[in-house]
Amino acid sequence: MTASPVTLSSTPILRRALRMGALFTVALIVVGGVVGYFVAGGVGVTSAVIGAAMAFVFLAITAASILIANRYYASPIFTALFFAIVLGAWLVKFVIFLVVALLLRGQDWVNTPVLFLCLIIGIIGTLVVDMVVVVRSRMPYASDVLPIVENPAPNRGNLPDSSPEDSSQTPKA
Repeated sequence: MTASPVTLSSTPILRRALRMGALFTVALIVVGGVVGYFVAGGVGVTSAVIGAAMAFVFLAITAASILIANRYYASPIFTALFFAIVLGAWLVKFVIFLVVALLLRGQDWVNTPVLFLCLIIGIIGTLVVDMVVVVRSRMPYASDVLPIVENPAPNRGNLPDSSPEDSSQTPKA
């Protein structure tokens, strides 16, 4: 399984989604940090940063898994590899979420409502960012489709060739 030198049309879109998601996350950290500070002081700021960062990590894992899977486009088992990598990333996200939720539960330095709201706003925001990036990408519905090359000289079996100068209907001897 070698990496494909082909750049798929989804690659620049996913990279742009990562950049825009990072910008959204920074904005959410600033706004959530200010709101968190007024709600719960320093603990609120910490909770807002953690919630926004979790949302970005989940976005980044998905986009990165697709970008990694796209490297194997030339492989004969591309479809299986693609779905294995993306499903594996989904499982990793699920495990990370459970571990982080269990680790943060009941901590004195976490304000749960601020963390939860920043996480939810971050997830919804990154979904909106993904949607806007894809809609503005102007990518056709069927991209990266290779045209079917027809055989220029179809196999005609044992039929004799007829040339344009032989247009008479009389049989040859």
